[in-house]
Amino acid sequence: MTETTIPMLPCRTSLIETTVDFYTALGFGTTHLQKSPYAYAVIERGSVELQLYGMKEYEPASSHSGCYVLTDDVDGLHAAFRAGLKKAYGRVPARGLPRIGPLKDMSYGVRQFLVTDPTGNTIRIGQPISEDQNHRPAPKETFARALHMADLFADSKQDLPGAAKIIDRALGLTDERPTPVQRLRLLVLRGDIAQRMGDAERAAALLEEAAGVRLGAAERDAAADALSRLAELRS
Repeated sequence: MTETTIPMLPCRTSLIETTVDFYTALGFGTTHLQKSPYAYAVIERGSVELQLYGMKEYEPASSHSGCYVLTDDVDGLHAAFRAGLKKAYGRVPARGLPRIGPLKDMSYGVRQFLVTDPTGNTIRIGQPISEDQNHRPAPKETFARALHMADLFADSKQDLPGAAKIIDRALGLTDERPTPVQRLRLLVLRGDIAQRMGDAERAAALLEEAAGVRLGAAERDAAADALSRLAELRS
């Protein structure tokens, strides 16, 4: 026996064509698109199939819908998606709707990124980097723990205010100091969150501070993902 699971994702009726165009930019093909008697679309990219169904009163900004896609080349898909979005939109959207997030090594043994379509569905694309897919215990060290928890709040729970509070508390400590790599990662993540929450002035200040963190060669290697995200957010 062979079974296939096909995610069915809600879409604001008036945005179904815009949403299909977004997935086209990611390299999906459209195998079905209808406007009546109700809006419905089927899109495919390789072995990944998504179906979109229209809802007139659906609110994209409050959407919690999505699915998880596992791949054996998450870096390649991230690069391909970014290139497709830049070609279609003239830029790589990092905030608002639609948007694509950064690559991150998560605490549950997966390297992943998030992409959110114009109607608010979030597709998580991940590649296992560990045989243990369980959540690792939060580190005991202050700043490693803050990064661990803030990443989970921002990208797994999607609780941006909660993630911001964790980072602000850590950066406000006076009796402990993060390593340069930790400070960079905290500032970049906090700047990213500020942008996503619409606080452009705070985001600019945080990202400027992050750009001023001095790193040695080995530290730059360790902070490669954060440095890449910093460059994206400041562009």
